[in-house]
Amino acid sequence: MNAHDFTVKQADGTPLDLKTVEGPILVVNTASKCGFTPQYEGLEALHREYGARGLTVLGFPCNQFGSQEPGDAAEIANFCSLTYDVSFPVLGKVEVNGSGADPFWKWLKHEKPGLLGLEGIKWNFTKFLIDKQGKVVSRHAPTEKPESLKSEIEGLLA
Repeated sequence: MNAHDFTVKQADGTPLDLKTVEGPILVVNTASKCGFTPQYEGLEALHREYGARGLTVLGFPCNQFGSQEPGDAAEIANFCSLTYDVSFPVLGKVEVNGSGADPFWKWLKHEKPGLLGLEGIKWNFTKFLIDKQGKVVSRHAPTEKPESLKSEIEGLLA
């Protein structure tokens, strides 16, 4: 199994089949009212710098951490666009932990557990890098800024 075996929901509820994504993917659980929210700027910078070379950035809004993503799809899209000029896909709101966790996120966590082998997502802006073949190659903590992933992304694009 790999990332290309999954279909996720876009903000408007329509499906996005990940087998249509050909290059590396950076997956992030996002929130509009979090201390890490300014990372949208760094994620957008990666999208603009590497998108034409094949990188896809996918933001998955999540309200499981401190209720920091309370809005609906339209409010989230409006915030991302007006505040950070986000042009990468911000998908439908998901749960990343617990019994209601999205199947794609269950798979991500199983493929790349966090510290001490724990699978749970600890907070907003946890990042996963997936290679062109759909394999999860790395997991990054919320404190790790998007720009710190540049050399790893460049390696995946080579």
